[in-house]
Amino acid sequence: MSKRRILAIDQGTTSTRAVMFDDHAKPLATAQVPLPQIYPRDGWVEHDPEEIWAATVKVCHDVIAHTGGITGVAAIGITNQRETSVVWNRATGKPIHNAIVWQDRRGAPQCDELRARGADKIIQAKTGLVIDSYFSATKISWLLDHVPGARAAAEKGELAFGTIDTFLLWRLTGGASHATDATNASRTMLYDIHAGAWDMELLNLFNVPASILPTVKNTVDDFGATTPNLFGAGIPIKALVGDQQSALVGQAGFREGLIKCTYGTGCFVLINTGTKAFPSKNKLLTTIAYKLDGKTTYALEGSVFNAGTAVQWLRDQLKLFGTAAESEAMAKSAAGTGRTFFVPAFTGLGAPHWDPDARGAILGITRDTSAADIVRAALEGVCLQTQDLLATFMADGVAAPAVLRVDGGMSANNWMMQFLADVSGLVVERPAYRETTVLGAAFLAGLGVGLFASLTDVESAWSRDFMATPAMTPAARQSVLRGWAEAVRRVRGPIP
Repeated sequence: MSKRRILAIDQGTTSTRAVMFDDHAKPLATAQVPLPQIYPRDGWVEHDPEEIWAATVKVCHDVIAHTGGITGVAAIGITNQRETSVVWNRATGKPIHNAIVWQDRRGAPQCDELRARGADKIIQAKTGLVIDSYFSATKISWLLDHVPGARAAAEKGELAFGTIDTFLLWRLTGGASHATDATNASRTMLYDIHAGAWDMELLNLFNVPASILPTVKNTVDDFGATTPNLFGAGIPIKALVGDQQSALVGQAGFREGLIKCTYGTGCFVLINTGTKAFPSKNKLLTTIAYKLDGKTTYALEGSVFNAGTAVQWLRDQLKLFGTAAESEAMAKSAAGTGRTFFVPAFTGLGAPHWDPDARGAILGITRDTSAADIVRAALEGVCLQTQDLLATFMADGVAAPAVLRVDGGMSANNWMMQFLADVSGLVVERPAYRETTVLGAAFLAGLGVGLFASLTDVESAWSRDFMATPAMTPAARQSVLRGWAEAVRRVRGPIP
């Protein structure tokens, strides 16, 4: 193939994927490897960084081989699960411990202690984040305090920290580049999103030495190149971006007020707020959408910890169906006489509740409740969590959107997308290429090497293949929302 191509790496929570795109951002080849989850104890979630690295190299090799080899590969863009934290030895490149995943709750006691000291206000003012173990800061603290010798090694400058983008960049460049971008830095709870810099007051609060932190760059920047021994030649790495911000880019969300929702392991709603870092009074997150040519664009975000995991649980633990795609037909067939509610708080509740002690529940079960009713309730529960986020956006003063753009694996379920339109009251649009997270990384890398001249060029590449308009009556909608609010109330707080 003579035309220039873009290699996009999407390192997610449950899989590692690479997609090769042509010079118009059309997918040419995809390779994917599942990522095993490690659960050392309740509320703890880890990944093996070496498995992530091996899978990354494999999927890249696969798509390069399927598209004619290394010649013509112009750049790499990397998007990644955010907040997941790795610390490694600078001399050997070896991680000192498994990666601590964004869902992990072991940092909750440290957050409680800082909150009791009133530090939550300082943290939110500087980072835009609600203090929570979801973010990287407490994960770094835990690693330095619990891995023997780690803190002493860090103080000597022997260790490096990174979110997954940074870890992969280090490995891809043979240790030549220890960097991240502003979107990933903004999720650590250590980065001042207004000043655009690591913040010493925050580092002191979490007892994190500055020496372990990566350099923060633009989202599109010169991040170095792969070592030639990996793929046969060096490939420039031109973009790093957190997965949800990448999905916003993949949805061509460059205009202020555009809102998107990605359904993956969790559910993430972002709205572009332009050059204003929109403060939230209702526990939403102010974050960086992207930083291009030194100019920062902000977003307001709401996160649901469990979305796709609800369907995985029904499939893998309860064995209610064989493949996730079967859930749509089961939901359509549900015929129970009452409404069942499924609150998938497996690892607590995210925005707007931020309750790490909440646990999942299925409520409203009667003798005629079927497996199909439970599957339907799970899909509805994901949509109802989304509506909670949308309502919170409006309560914060964001202008009500007319359209919600959706993507990610669950967005393929037309029945679920119709229910989302019904309970949200918004038109729901799904793009022709649903994997907008990896597409966003390709768009950004393409900008970095001139395959796209501007964001307007990227916008012209977006197209829609499905639309759902609200069909539920206002009375029915309010009845469902009241039932859902009561179900959520019942799962809040610890179980005695």
